[in-house]
Amino acid sequence: MLGDAKVDEDGNVYDAKDGNLIYFDKDGEDREINISSAICFLRGKAYGALQNRSQARQWYKAAIKADPLCYEALECLIESHMLTSEEESNLLSSLQFSPEDGWLSSFYSCLIKKYDKESTVEARFKKLENEISGCVSGSSMISTLVNNTDLLACKAEYYHQCCQYQKCFELTSGLLEKDPFHLKCTLVHLAAAMELGNSNELYLMACNLEPCHGFRWVVTTIYAEARRYFSKATNIDGSFSPAWIGFGNSFAAQEEGDQAMSAYRTAARLFPGCHLPTLYIGMEYMRTHSYKLADQFFMQAKAICPSDPLVYNELRVVSYHMKEYGKAVRWFEKTLAHIPSVLTEIWEPTVVNLAHAFRKLRKYREAISYYERALTLSTKSLSTYSGLAYTYHLQGDFSAAISHYHKALWLKPDDQFCTEMLNVALLDECQNGLDSTVELC
Repeated sequence: MLGDAKVDEDGNVYDAKDGNLIYFDKDGEDREINISSAICFLRGKAYGALQNRSQARQWYKAAIKADPLCYEALECLIESHMLTSEEESNLLSSLQFSPEDGWLSSFYSCLIKKYDKESTVEARFKKLENEISGCVSGSSMISTLVNNTDLLACKAEYYHQCCQYQKCFELTSGLLEKDPFHLKCTLVHLAAAMELGNSNELYLMACNLEPCHGFRWVVTTIYAEARRYFSKATNIDGSFSPAWIGFGNSFAAQEEGDQAMSAYRTAARLFPGCHLPTLYIGMEYMRTHSYKLADQFFMQAKAICPSDPLVYNELRVVSYHMKEYGKAVRWFEKTLAHIPSVLTEIWEPTVVNLAHAFRKLRKYREAISYYERALTLSTKSLSTYSGLAYTYHLQGDFSAAISHYHKALWLKPDDQFCTEMLNVALLDECQNGLDSTVELC
């Protein structure tokens, strides 16, 4: 019904008979809806229904190139994770907007993956608001667009990504009061509520969601029989990426690696632009001590999304396990460099592990510096105090070592390592005192 045509990876459309490039002029059609773009979009939907995601991706790209106002095509590409972070940016830069539609370019830049520094992403949102204000100054459209629900959902998604869960939860709560059926915001709201331990909100959301939507069964997994409900969510909506990843995680939590790998591989096949399934496959290989394979999958995840600090964090972990401590330090430093906002308590283990790596390299001063930095993020970490105590012990500073061993044992009185090393440190301190007395005599 839609006719014959061919499309390449860049979204360029060719005539099926003579192979000539078909040029779409969106301004050449005297219609409100661009028919050429609509046909490309429908071809993409048809190929998507046939599970031919490669062709669907190409036709969606052709649709939005034919008409940058075809928001539905961009939404399909983003929501289905069909493009990598770099491909999304390249596609966006290739679109040609008319002067009056310039604000739409800024709006699209807020929809794509956001792994840049906090100041860069905040500048995008600010630029969009300023452009809207400038374009429709004095109009009632200002408040409508600045408070656009899709834009606010993108902000909430970014706050969650930056681990600013309280800020994210407050924003999504207000947004859902305006639009209770905003699905993207609902998912981010549930994720933030989970991180904050807000079980009442999760229960209420599970009760209010439609039973025919996969969201409801993802929420229910928090309370019972995770696998069965994740499976039900994927059966209802096979293109719902959080359900596939959660399905894999439910197996991985019980160390059922084969089933977890199967779910992750399905997610990686369905969502080639999402690096998380590949990252989780690497984590699963690392759990089984297959470090070389884990490193390969982490590098694949890095190729898909080179800006996510979690990827670099896993690369440093596998390097540490492989006893490549110098390489681990470099990955640690890249992890810290890619964290979009200021360090929070959630990144404390990363800082501690960087200190461990420096200690392994016998760079005790740098190790102590990072242990102390970790203590500014959290004062309740046994690993930080024991690592700091052991580093002081290796330096020969027995008094400081004894003090920090005591602090570690205050957090966990039955810790075997700290108990044994405290006894050793006390003996070393006594021996050191006796040696000093002999020298004075």
